[in-house]
Amino acid sequence: MFRKEKTMIEDGGEQGDYLDPTMTTGTERRGSAVAHDAVFGEITEDGPNYRAVGWKGAIVLMLKTQVGLGVLSIPAVFDTLGLIPGILCLIAIAVCTSWSGYIVGVFKLRHSDVYGLDDVGRKLLGRAGYEIFGIAFALFCIFVAGSGILGIATALNALSSHGACTAIFVAVAAIVGFSLGSIQTLGRISWLAWAGTMSILVSILILTIAVGVQDRPSAAPQTGPFVSDWKLFNTPDATSAFAALSSIVFAYAGVPAYFNIVSEMREPRHFTKSLIWCQSIMTATYITIGVVVYYYCGSYVASPALGSAGPLLKKVCYGIALLGLIVSTTMYIHFAAKYFFIRFLRGTDHLARNTKIHWMTWIGCTGGCAGIAYIIASAIPVFGGLVSLVGALLGTLICFQPMGGMWLYDHWSKGKVEKSAKWMLMVFWSIFIIVAGTFLMISGTYGSVVGIIDSYNETGGSSAWTCADNSNSS
Repeated sequence: MFRKEKTMIEDGGEQGDYLDPTMTTGTERRGSAVAHDAVFGEITEDGPNYRAVGWKGAIVLMLKTQVGLGVLSIPAVFDTLGLIPGILCLIAIAVCTSWSGYIVGVFKLRHSDVYGLDDVGRKLLGRAGYEIFGIAFALFCIFVAGSGILGIATALNALSSHGACTAIFVAVAAIVGFSLGSIQTLGRISWLAWAGTMSILVSILILTIAVGVQDRPSAAPQTGPFVSDWKLFNTPDATSAFAALSSIVFAYAGVPAYFNIVSEMREPRHFTKSLIWCQSIMTATYITIGVVVYYYCGSYVASPALGSAGPLLKKVCYGIALLGLIVSTTMYIHFAAKYFFIRFLRGTDHLARNTKIHWMTWIGCTGGCAGIAYIIASAIPVFGGLVSLVGALLGTLICFQPMGGMWLYDHWSKGKVEKSAKWMLMVFWSIFIIVAGTFLMISGTYGSVVGIIDSYNETGGSSAWTCADNSNSS
């Protein structure tokens, strides 16, 4: 079914230990060589250490790829679908993407030469897969970075009471994302991820408490009695429902970036442990925040949700969350730039050494990715629409279909020997993941595009590069 290709390094021995055993690690070093990696080549003291992420650092890096922009749209999703369908859809997508994340770790251990989704595409579909999966991943990261830039601009508008043109805030956000995204390794970014994750969690915790104790959300009528109009079940039209599902996919769509994280872990064998912690914390957070905020706000919930608790608390929440939004933008600019950087320099001495070509290429990649993200944020300044579009068009494409294909790639041949019940069940599951991802991609993209067009029609089509305060609707 898929093209089989011999991997660069055999699986023998202890899976996942793909550093060259002839090289030394830790305190015993042979010259300037520290280790040999199947992707980065010889890692030396003369260059960045691309194998410095511990299992706890991996947890927080994975959390920060997920808990950020996505969680801010969950209450609005529950408003569209209704509480019970919203929770069930969220859990279903959580299960699918958790399995996808698990397959990422397993596939990396089996194929140590894989760094990202482009390498997976080459194994599954040859050169065409290499190009399609690689570009899809890079575009996804750049679009997410664009969403992050838009979120930062919204936060700056809220904090300053629209103290400057929104287009200026978008440009400032892009510059900050470029500067921090140019940090070379995920090991050095992990401390930022800790701070960013905590800032997002604290801000949404404050929001959750605030909407529970306040008389009414800020978008509700401020006179007369108020009763939240939350619903157990809602009856959205197909377009709105598909767009809502895409927003949930977006909230879990950091899975392909797990390849980057496991590839830079000191011990990739610990990845599954990190994944379980990450997905459990993330899903519990999504459900708790989504349920509580939607219960108290009903149809008056804002997207991003941080604007639901009134002007003062909006400033408080955005002020605390600002660091988290910056770190999300930073990481996705880094992921996109790392894809191009490795593609350009792989197999050369410049990849893991601090040469002039190394730095020129790296800064060029981060600058280019930040620049494109800036254009996206300026051209589509509709947070909810942009989130659902990214989730539908690119999130499903890189979170569902490749992972089903990865399992089939590694296990399809076993069915020629013996078609066991477990094998047949997993074949069915893998095909289901591929089909479900394709359906969500097509339907969700349609719903998201219609939503963005409707939003543009409401503003007369003049929203791009606007100076208008985008925090008023948040």
